[in-house]
Amino acid sequence: MAGVWRWRHNPLRRATDRREAWLALTAFLLLVVAAPVIGWFCGSRTDAALQASVRAQRTERHLTTAVVVRRVTAAHFATDPEISTGRVTRTAVVARWHAPDGSARSAVVSTASRNAKPGAKVRVWTDRRGSAAPRPMDARTARTHAALAGFGAAMLAALLIECSRRLTLRRMTRHRYEQLDRAWASVGPDWGRTGTGS
Repeated sequence: MAGVWRWRHNPLRRATDRREAWLALTAFLLLVVAAPVIGWFCGSRTDAALQASVRAQRTERHLTTAVVVRRVTAAHFATDPEISTGRVTRTAVVARWHAPDGSARSAVVSTASRNAKPGAKVRVWTDRRGSAAPRPMDARTARTHAALAGFGAAMLAALLIECSRRLTLRRMTRHRYEQLDRAWASVGPDWGRTGTGS
């Protein structure tokens, strides 16, 4: 704003200077207003979609008690992107349980239970048919993903605004130099020559 105001009454002001000042002001206002609005909009839409997914997963997946048949591998650290608890020690085991229709099911599942010996009872997530399913996403993780999506959208909008400003400024500068070259070509070659009226 100060740049636009400063150039208003300057006698050395060119039309291109005024346009460049307005371009900088417009880009600044877009960075301050439009980029955060785009980030908020994308973040809120992503959060609404993820929260709906969280609710759907919570209705479709259930905790079931299973019996450990045998351990598959040693304990290992695993990060589950669907939950916000971070790194937890999980053990892969073969477990068996009963589906809602009473049929027996078994599969390799991952458990955080410290007791993973054969015959131990562990809790596993299953879908409506009784098949093993991943843990449902929790609301906190969904909000984190939505916040990251909104931040990313805001940063992308800011990058596009700045790239557009730079490209426009480059075109304006090139146009100004072309005008200067034309003006120089029309009067410049005669300067300093004897008998040209100077």
